[in-house]
Amino acid sequence: MRGFLIAFLVLPLVAFADVTGRVVAVTDGDTIKVLDSSNTQHTVRLTGIDAPEIKGKCDKEKYDAQQAKEMVADILKDAEQITLKNMERGKYFRIAADVIVDGENLADLLIEAGMAVRYDGGKKTKNWPLHYIGWFTRY
Repeated sequence: MRGFLIAFLVLPLVAFADVTGRVVAVTDGDTIKVLDSSNTQHTVRLTGIDAPEIKGKCDKEKYDAQQAKEMVADILKDAEQITLKNMERGKYFRIAADVIVDGENLADLLIEAGMAVRYDGGKKTKNWPLHYIGWFTRY
């Protein structure tokens, strides 16, 4: 994947400084890896969504996870500008951010395509494969 410049724009109260970097990997539908200008790699989770897990509980979830991952990779490879906004430490002390790709929120694009659902970081109340049956096959 070609390198992409990322501008980390954060609110003044957030403890992150502005950083320029590039996407070096797409882990899955809701997680990317970014290399900053000091060559430090950061794992960044998209805020507000849940996508299927690559190491899912069933073949359907694993297949859907691969489709979501490929969609994210395709969107990022064609992007002219990628911006991380509202960065903060999320659940499990991971960095969470709104990922804006050419002016559009990547999480919203995934939801609209049926590749993810809204998730607020709380307890998941439904089993992934049962909850998402049909979501990924209709797109």
